[in-house]
Amino acid sequence: MAHPTAAQAGGVPLLLPRAPFPPGAPALDNAVWAALTGPHAHLAERVGRAARYRAETYDFAAVADPADPAAWADLHTLLGPAAHARVKPVERVPEGWTVLGGGEGVQLVDTALRAEPAPEAVRLGPDDVPEILGLVARTRPGPFLRRTVEMGTYLGIRHRGRLVAMAGERLRLPGWTEISAVCTDPAHRGRGLATRLVRAVAAGIRERGDTPFLHVAADNAPAIRLYEAIGFTSRRRSPFVRLRSPGTSGAGRALDVMTRSTRRAPTRPAAPNGAR
Repeated sequence: MAHPTAAQAGGVPLLLPRAPFPPGAPALDNAVWAALTGPHAHLAERVGRAARYRAETYDFAAVADPADPAAWADLHTLLGPAAHARVKPVERVPEGWTVLGGGEGVQLVDTALRAEPAPEAVRLGPDDVPEILGLVARTRPGPFLRRTVEMGTYLGIRHRGRLVAMAGERLRLPGWTEISAVCTDPAHRGRGLATRLVRAVAAGIRERGDTPFLHVAADNAPAIRLYEAIGFTSRRRSPFVRLRSPGTSGAGRALDVMTRSTRRAPTRPAAPNGAR
């Protein structure tokens, strides 16, 4: 196991590994791309070295190499002119792309989690989406759209028939599956429901041979401490940006704009304001 070292993240000490994680971990450095070109390829739209999730599934796009102008040209072709997208991990964007916002998350991986089923949990599906969206609106765990439930297994706990807690799978890449949408209705917090669901979702992930990981907003110190306490290890910071593509049409023009950007300082993303 890697020996961690302390680092400061917004005033919160995080444990970052000195040595790399086991084989396959490099995929985590560009997790959205690894998912879209791997186990989630059936949910993807792709042009060359750029891909995105289908509408109403997950509002992120990805490029194979954020430093490659040709990949950004492919993304421009995929999105079209003056289109919006979220992309991670990105620290700089080419000239011509407008940064509308951004944030930063902390990526954590399972190193010592006790995974076990939760007998009271029920599997959620398309028929549960209206109730899921209601819980998401009350708790704001991060992006969740009408077809997000198609990305993996989602489990919930009900109280008197009402959905009060949830957790599930989002990004799935070779050897790894992200736990996401972890939330509990405010009236039912303090009972350990979210932790039980995280352990149950992790049990299903491990059963098929994958390792769980997750993302937490970098400024959410209580959540980071909680996940580290139950067996996750902070691996890296993961910046994202919300962008508008250049308002021109055609990949050729986009490539020309991005080629010029390599000779000048690219636009930096906005200051972090949270991420999931």
